Amino acid sequence: MGVASATETKGERTRAAILEHAVDLASVEGLEGLTIGRLATDLGMSKSGLFAHFGSKQDLQLATVGAAGDRFRRIVVEPALAAPAGGPRLRAMAEHYFEYLETFTGGCFWGATASEYDDRPGPVRDAIAASVDAWIALLVQQAKAAGIDDPDRYAFELYAVVMGANSRFRLSGDRRVFDHARAALTRLESELPA
Repeated sequence: MGVASATETKGERTRAAILEHAVDLASVEGLEGLTIGRLATDLGMSKSGLFAHFGSKQDLQLATVGAAGDRFRRIVVEPALAAPAGGPRLRAMAEHYFEYLETFTGGCFWGATASEYDDRPGPVRDAIAASVDAWIALLVQQAKAAGIDDPDRYAFELYAVVMGANSRFRLSGDRRVFDHARAALTRLESELPA
């Protein structure tokens, strides 16, 4: 989480700590598994103290989706921006994506919550879909910059390989799936112009 800024209040720090834990918990138990009571117990807080940060379960879920997006940007997107646009940045994003998977007890937050909410209309589903769509759009943008013939397909395949590895790892516990996924991405990279 780093050092708090001088202007960050104790309430903001507490809220951030709650959300970091909520993101991890949701990766294991889903967003429906998030409750004020469970978080209060886990964090040693009173229910009323925790409830003061979120007006409803849906507010908690939406804030958790936002915090997961922040973590994703911090671990995957921002470090990859140091690489030149196009192919090098796509490679960096893919590698950081694997690192990101390892930050969760339950695997990828997006994989867990997308399958939980894919057929449930409402604001939580919309927030999850918007986050995944933004990631895919960024991959498409970099595939275009790299000169890929079909950037939409390329972005889909990159996303599908990593999500497949995440799903298989969560079921099997076999870390070799990440080696298989990296090999698949290496073959996909063969489409990158030299």
